[in-house]
Parts: sequence; C-alpha cells; structure tokens
Amino acid sequence: MPSDAAVPAPTAEVRPTRTALGLILLALTIASGAAMQGSFSPVQEFAKADMGLSDLQISMVQGLAASIPVAVLSIPLGWLVDHTTRVRILIAMAVVWTLGTLGTAFADSFGLLFVARMLAGLGATCCLPVAISIAADLCLPHRRGRSLLLLTMGKVGGQAGAFAIGGMLFSVLAASTAAPLFGLTAWRATHVWFAVGSAALILPLFFLAEPTRKEVSKPGAALGISLQELWERRRFLAPLFIGQVGVVMADVSAGVWAAPVLMRNYGLQPADFAGWMGLAFLVAGVFGAVLGGFAADWGHKRYPGKGILIGAVIASGLSIPMALFPIMPQVAGFGVLLSLLLLCGTIAGLITATAIAVLVPNEIRGLCLGAFVVIGALVGLGVAPTAVTLGSTLLGGEDKLGLALTITGVATSILAFVAFFMAWRAAPKSASDAV
Repeated sequence: MPSDAAVPAPTAEVRPTRTALGLILLALTIASGAAMQGSFSPVQEFAKADMGLSDLQISMVQGLAASIPVAVLSIPLGWLVDHTTRVRILIAMAVVWTLGTLGTAFADSFGLLFVARMLAGLGATCCLPVAISIAADLCLPHRRGRSLLLLTMGKVGGQAGAFAIGGMLFSVLAASTAAPLFGLTAWRATHVWFAVGSAALILPLFFLAEPTRKEVSKPGAALGISLQELWERRRFLAPLFIGQVGVVMADVSAGVWAAPVLMRNYGLQPADFAGWMGLAFLVAGVFGAVLGGFAADWGHKRYPGKGILIGAVIASGLSIPMALFPIMPQVAGFGVLLSLLLLCGTIAGLITATAIAVLVPNEIRGLCLGAFVVIGALVGLGVAPTAVTLGSTLLGGEDKLGLALTITGVATSILAFVAFFMAWRAAPKSASDAV
C-alpha cells in the first residue's frame, strides 16, 4: 500500500470540470479577439467613404496592419510561450486588441487607422499559439483534437459575431435619432461598443490557472537549439505551414472582401447580409470544428501520425470549387459556396493545430506555433487582401473585385491541397519520432 506522499495530489489540469471551464474560457477569449479583428469588415465600405480611402488602403489596413507586427513578434512570443507564464501573455494580448478596437473608433487619418487595426490584429492573432499551448496541457494527446475544436469554435464564433453583431449594431446606430455616441458616426460608435464588450471579457482571465506542462523532453532549451529542432522537422512542417497558409489566404480574402462584393455586385446593404453571413461563419465554424476535431483524433488513432492530416487533405481539395462563390449569379449560391469554403477552412485549420499539438515536442511547440503565425501573417494576412486588390486592378478596376477574389481563392486552395498531401506523406508517428 503506497504512502500518502507517493500519491500525487490532484491538480487543476486533470479535473474534468476545471479542464472544461479552462477550455471554455480560452474559447471565449479567442472569440473576443476574433470579433475585434473582424469588426471592421462589415463596416469598411462606410469607413472607406467617411475617410476617403481607396481599396488599396483598405487592403493594407485589413492585411499589412496585422501582418507586420505579428511577423516581427511571433517568434520571440512563441519562445516566451514555451518558457514563461502563458496566462499573463494571454491577458496582455487581450488588452492590446481592446485598445486597438477603441483606437479604431477615434482614428481620424489613414495612419492612425492603420496603427489601431495593427494593435487589434496583433493581439487577436498572437493569442492563438498561447491559447493552443495552454489547451494542449489541459488535455491528453488522444483528446486534443476534440479539445481544440472548442478553441476553433471560439474563433469562428467571434468571426460570426463580428459580422452579425457588427452589422446589426451599425444599422441600429445609423438609424437612431438619438445623439451620436461621443459625436461619432455609426461605424465608429460600433467599435466603441465592441471595445467595451472586449474589456469585460478580460476580467475572467485573471481566474485562469496556469497548467503544468506535459511532454517536455528538453526543458529550458535555448532559442538556437529550439530553432534547430524545428529545422530538423522541416520535411513535415514546411508543407504543413504552406498548406495552412493557402487556407488562411482563401479564408482571409473571403472575410475581407465578401461584404464589399455583396454591396457592389449584388446591391445589398449590411442589414441585408449581416445576419445570414454571421450565421454562415458560425455554422461553418461549429460543424468544421466538430468534423475537424473528430477527424484528427480518429485519423491519429487509426493511422498514428499521418492519419491526423487525412481530413485536411480532403477538406482543402473540396475547397477548390467552393472558391467560386464570388461569381455566383444569385446571392443564394454566393452564400452556400462561401459557407462551404469556410467549413473546409475550419476543418483544415483545426487539424493543422492538432497536428502541431500532437506531433511536435512541448519544448518547441509554442515556438512552432509562433513560426506558424509568422508565415500565416506575412502571406495569409499581409498578402491575400492586397493580392485581390491588385488582381482587380489588373483585370480592369474595382468593379472586377469579385473575379479577382475568385481567382485568388481557387489558386490558394489548390496550393493548400498539394501542400497538405506532401505533409501527410512526411508526418512522423509521434512527437518523439524523428522526421
């Protein structure tokens, strides 16, 4: 009979109730960040007219503003995630995106708007590797796909809320006869209310406990050693990153330019599409998270290692025809294909995160996720929106935005399919296996 001292005391991370509460809180935090990052999209046409901006400037605000600081900070942030208290980093990121959202409301020039959206995008994007690292240590490896689906659902819930709540709130504020909030126009006042909600959601994070790290084989490894370990896994990680970048490019382009296409090509206003477009993000995200989580866990159990990526290969292949949504003759076709594209993107994104959480050692997991965010930010966020704008210019002008969005979506989806197939072939069986 072992002594009491030999029996480990129960910890917060192994109690199902506390684990579930921790994952729900992480999901709410990611939802808040995603909503703050996406809050500008449903009202950007009004901001463009109000501030006299061009499509190119809007693409920079929506793309480069988020990608530049993320690209600079994600690697050191990833290292900090592996070596410091992650909950504190998460709180700091939430404060950053809240300030960025509030700054959006009061920006009176392109430069100030760029900085404000930079802060909103920085916090929302950089919180993902932090949250995934915490969530991975709250769960056992064979349950991480299903656990991370809660985080994915939080992200898509935030994106859906940005369109649904943002569009409806804007419509209410625009139609109101009451005195404007702080004398602000409707699109600016919308961002004030978003910032208030975000600030309220920061408070519960102070009750989130830091979980014990699992699967650490080389604790305290220097940055150079950690980078060397990532390089040794390049045959698997490089195509995995490229595949997810392709998915991010397609999804970001759709998220940024779908609303302008609906307004320009189909003659709709935010009140006409805010509800169903928000629902499309939500439904695609919920079903995509569930399908992706179960597909990753089933695949890894059936075919250890490689099996995790089967769902990503299939989803990225199906997304190719779905990228034709901007040139559908009817709004109904537009909505259906957009929803399916987002569904496939959610599946692939969750499976990618699960693959990193399962097949990459803990001591370099945060750094790996940070590198993943850098590449995604530089290409997915930074290049995709501007590529669509430049494409429409080459095709004849801003009225060709829908065709340019279609070409970008199809090309990036093909890239994702090929890359995920290569990652599937090179995947190790576990985090401890050589690649």
